[in-house]
Formats: sequence, C-alpha cells, structure tokens
Amino acid sequence: MEPVCPHIAYRGFRTAPEFGTGVLSGATLRPDGVALSAAVDQLVHTDPHTGATGTYDLATWTSPSIDPGFVATEVIPSWTGDTPDGCWLQIDVRGSTEAGTTTDWYTLAHWAADDSTLRRTSVPDQTDAYGSVAADTLTMAKGYGLTSWQLRVILLRPAGTNLTPVLRSVGAAVSRPAGTVDATTEVGSPTARGRILDVPPFSQRTHIGHYPQWDGGGDSWCSPTSTSMVLAYWGVGPAPDDYSWVDPNDPRPLVDHAARQCFDYAYQGAGNWPFNTAYAGRYGLDAFVTRLRSLAEAESFIAAGVPLVVSASYRRGDVPGLDYDTKGHLLVLVGFTSTGDPVLNDPYSPDDQAVRKPVNRARFEARWLTANGGLVYVIRPASVPLPPAPAQANW
Repeated sequence: MEPVCPHIAYRGFRTAPEFGTGVLSGATLRPDGVALSAAVDQLVHTDPHTGATGTYDLATWTSPSIDPGFVATEVIPSWTGDTPDGCWLQIDVRGSTEAGTTTDWYTLAHWAADDSTLRRTSVPDQTDAYGSVAADTLTMAKGYGLTSWQLRVILLRPAGTNLTPVLRSVGAAVSRPAGTVDATTEVGSPTARGRILDVPPFSQRTHIGHYPQWDGGGDSWCSPTSTSMVLAYWGVGPAPDDYSWVDPNDPRPLVDHAARQCFDYAYQGAGNWPFNTAYAGRYGLDAFVTRLRSLAEAESFIAAGVPLVVSASYRRGDVPGLDYDTKGHLLVLVGFTSTGDPVLNDPYSPDDQAVRKPVNRARFEARWLTANGGLVYVIRPASVPLPPAPAQANW
C-alpha cells in the first residue's frame, strides 16, 4: 500500500486583491467580483443542445500561472457567478507541461445559473496529445503532467445589451493521484469527535421517477440532494416561486429544482461536481471543489462547523451500513462519533428517517480516498472561516 497522497493543491480567487493578480480584458474589478464592463470582442455561439444561435459581447479574466509545487496530472476548476438572463460564463484551463510545452486552452464549462437561455454544459470530445477532458476534470497524458496551470474565464452577454455577468469566485484543485491508499489513524481535530452538525436529512429516493429528463429522476440525484442538504443547513436556497413548476405533491421541491439547475446537458447527469458548487454559489455561499488527504483533514471542517459533500465509490460489503453497489455516490459528512467514526447523511436511503448513518472510519476512508481521491464540495458562507490549511494548501 502507498501512503496517502500528499500531492493536492488548491488555489482560489475570491477577493479584489486576488483577482487583481490576473489580467482583465474588457472586465473590471468590483466588490462582488469581476464584471463585464466594456466588451473587447464578440462570439457567435450555437447552443448544441437547443440549436439556438446568438451573438455575444465578451470580456475575459485570466489568472496568473500557478506552480503547485509538484507535477499535476488532474485539474478540477470550480467557480461561482451571477448570470442575468441570456448571460453565461466559459471556464478554460491550460498549463505548462513537464515536457516543456504549453497546452492549448481546454474548455471545462459553458455555464449559466438558469437553463432558460443557454443549456449549461461540459464540452465533450476534447482530447489531444497532452490530455483530455471528462466532464468536470482535465486529465493529463503520461509525460505531460503540469508544472503550472492557468485559468481563463470568458464573461458573455447578449450583444448590444448592458447586462452584467459577474464572476464572484474561481479556483482549481490540482492533484497527482497515488493509487491505492491506506486508511489513516491521525486525529485532525479532537473537537470534531462527538460533534454532529444539524444538517437536515433528505432522501433522493423519495423522488424516484420525478422529472426523468434531468438525470433519470431521483434515483440518480445523490449530488443535488446532498448539495440541497447543505444549503438547507446554512438556511438558504430557492424560493417557492423558483420551483413553482414542480408538482405541488412533491415531497421536497427544492431537490427537484437543484437537480434541474445542476444538470449537465452533455454529461446528461446532475452530478457534475463544479456545477453543484456553482449552484450553491447562486445563494450567496462560497463554494468550491477540492480533494482532502484524509478524514483527519475533514475533521477540521466539522470542528469549524462546515459539513462536507464527499464523493465515494464502493461495492456492497465494502462499507457496512452502505449496503449497495455504486460506481460513484455523493453523501454529506455531518460529523464524527466520539470514537472518530464518520457520520453521514446518505441520500440513497428509502426515506428521510433512514438518511443519518455512522460508518466504520477505516472502511469508509479507504473507499473515499482510493476510488475518488478524497473529493469534496466545500460550501459555506464567506463569514464562516475555513480551518487553517496545511502547508501544501488544498483549500
């Protein structure tokens, strides 16, 4: 067994000084982020999912090149923003490789907060000698790991309008997976032991068969259901008018709303990781995707009062209490028992009463780290401080 991989780094841009380290073209810095001010170009874009063609004014913000301190083989960008009707954001990544070359820009998302004008989508069929994009993740080819990476965000509005899309935050988690890992015995924060955050329990399975045009209905809605639990914990989320289109007999319309508004029309699923954190950002929360190295790191978030959406894969019997097979599942880490076992809100439960589950620490950590690289959504109000980051900062 290899040790838990230390090679994870996150760099985010949230404040005017942080955004000011990048290059703005046609955009301006405001207290709430980077806004399109004076367009520098136009783009004619045809939505591949509707066939509608529009002409858009655009501006850009480009980050500095970031050296993570190791050769990275995976990049996952995430962002939050405001997109008035007809506006959208394009998120691009490029980097310098260990072979001494520079990649072209890879597009990770065409994103809008609402799906009425543009269908938010990842961009398939992006593979070259350097790497490939699979929905939310850029994976580099062997021999072309990144020694530095760079983000570009294109802000777009319908040509001739004065609408103002705003980029409120953006960042990327880069990593170099280690393969199979051992579970750890390290204690990250003793004050997390015995602490259970009051995250309300939502079952995705009470939505089975609902709105199958968005990821087949509730049986596949683990990610938006988990995201909805965390939004409810922070006391924010869509208003009744926002989900008035949902059947009034629905047990929890805000979950159906989240599934629709997180849906990736290329991936054909509601589990695109940064689309979920961008959805949380619509409600004023700071939200991003990263990876953690251990449950010890996760303990520091629970101690800070911040629940985590975690991604794991396992087969029946791998983690007692999670008695089903999954190639990929999202759950909410809500706390730890007094002996250090994680306590989860598992949306793949028959009803809300069955959602809360303590599970074996070593068994769960092994599947979370090995199969999904310790991936988490960090979602919290900006007024709630993050825990101190480690030396190789991954948040």
